[in-house]
Amino acid sequence: MESAYGENIIQNLLDTDYYTFTMQQAILHQHPNVDVEYDFIVRSDENLVQYIPEVRQEIERLCDMSMTDDQLRFLGDPTKRGYIKPDYIEFMRLFRLNLRYVHVFEREGQMAVRVRGSWVHTIPFEQPILAMVSEIRNRHVYPNVTLDDVRERLYAKFDNIRCKTTSDELKYLKVADFGTRRRLSFLAQKEMVHVMSREFPGVFVGTSNVHLGREFNLPVIGTMAHQWLMAHQQLGRLRESQSAALDNWVKEYRGELGIALTDTISSDFFLSEFDSYFAKLFDGPRQDSADPFEWGEKFIAHYKKLRIDPLTKTFVFSDSLKIDEICIDLMRHFRDRVGFSFGVGTSQACDVEGVKPLQIVMKLVRVNGQPVVKFSDDPIKNVCEDENFKSYAATTFGVKY
Repeated sequence: MESAYGENIIQNLLDTDYYTFTMQQAILHQHPNVDVEYDFIVRSDENLVQYIPEVRQEIERLCDMSMTDDQLRFLGDPTKRGYIKPDYIEFMRLFRLNLRYVHVFEREGQMAVRVRGSWVHTIPFEQPILAMVSEIRNRHVYPNVTLDDVRERLYAKFDNIRCKTTSDELKYLKVADFGTRRRLSFLAQKEMVHVMSREFPGVFVGTSNVHLGREFNLPVIGTMAHQWLMAHQQLGRLRESQSAALDNWVKEYRGELGIALTDTISSDFFLSEFDSYFAKLFDGPRQDSADPFEWGEKFIAHYKKLRIDPLTKTFVFSDSLKIDEICIDLMRHFRDRVGFSFGVGTSQACDVEGVKPLQIVMKLVRVNGQPVVKFSDDPIKNVCEDENFKSYAATTFGVKY
């Protein structure tokens, strides 16, 4: 039986989420001189200190990578991604990740990773570091997992979906892979994407992983992450940071990549500024925390209040989803009321019986030396290093935490 672990953890610079590149282009054009800091956060009680040497070694290998001509042609393909500009492709032709920006160390008995440096040069570290920590840990804790184990769980889900749904309902079920950051392994994610695209071609609509999208000729999916909105808190007036972030996104992509992330400063605050201007400019919102049913109802009501037909919009659900469970329930609840799709992450890319996925994230914490904050709809996902700034921001935005 074939092991779920291959020789390499990160395959190349395309082995990451697509929004890394879309944000990096916008940063290059709009904020090329901004400095940032990221922090690695472990949300579980598992000790990762023993993996520090291997993580350092993998980061060194990552920093030796560069883009090939074929990879650049795929990324900048004008027939599929005309909004990716030639100057950005030339920037990526010369791009290298710099090892001096990354610090892996022990802090208070736990592994810590700190990334400091130019925003445009450090943003590609986030996803690969999470993926390598996840796979290194899995190789040690679950060394005997095979690709057969991955397939077994996948096919069980397929059977469950077919038993629970009708052929008509399957037309509404649109699922994408968002699993890079906490995958069991690269080979496991690759197998999952391959099997999904083969077995459920109408249901499986693409992947956020650019390398896998290239390998299997699938749509690559992604727009913005929380850090895009968080960074603007220190790039202008705090109270206006969300509107500035959305405005700058529209200026960069001119109607392309029109899914807006809603829970950087809570969905309620997001809606307070998501007026007719933004609601008409963006194709729809993405949910990444809170109860998805309540969130969906809230956004449907908001669009109706603005006299916009929700069926003209696409809601992207992406928080802790399972394709054979909550995705089906959400599909039945919202079908014929709004367009929607599902971005399924850890529960798909690290789903083998007996395997407990790592709960890790890497978040922006400082911009130009000053703190930033994330007020999620789920308090466990809140991020801020400075309690004074956190309190000040909560008052400014009118949120509770």
